[in-house]
Amino acid sequence: MTAQLILVPQISTLPAHEEKARAMLRWLVKREIVEALPTTCGQGGNGMAYAIGPGARRIALRPELLPYGQAHNGLEIITNRCIYMPTHGFLEEAGCAECRKEVGVPLFDSLELWWPGETDNFTCPECGHEDDINGFLFLQPCGFSNLGFIFNGWTEAGLRPAFVEEFGERLGFAVRQVRVDDPA
Repeated sequence: MTAQLILVPQISTLPAHEEKARAMLRWLVKREIVEALPTTCGQGGNGMAYAIGPGARRIALRPELLPYGQAHNGLEIITNRCIYMPTHGFLEEAGCAECRKEVGVPLFDSLELWWPGETDNFTCPECGHEDDINGFLFLQPCGFSNLGFIFNGWTEAGLRPAFVEEFGERLGFAVRQVRVDDPA
């Protein structure tokens, strides 16, 4: 598995998420960050993704580390409800934004209700604060949404903060970067 850099909107249920996914793809293609047609450069599902384009050099922190020429270098767009978190050393620690107390165990237990869409929210067992699960504080970046943008092999190159901010503005919601390292 190739390491992944994932941009996740900080909302569980993004309205019109499939339409937003298409609009974001058009924007990325127009900027030549990814190619317009999918190829077998992905690693999830059917292996199809949008290959890295020449414009990716403009948005990377370390362009020389972009995965040009690698088998898995494409953007996969996920439009199903999904949990995005690091695969190695994830501590499952979370805090309440209101009372600042540790709520990781009950929050991660609540994912059984979140995953099928029974709720978008979590209620702090310490103070009763209720918010979208993304509104809680996580020791390590993770995200919970019905939309995700997976950049295969882009982890080491990184993304410029200005690009991540612009991406969120265009999407209409702040995004969080989640890093999934190569298990090898």
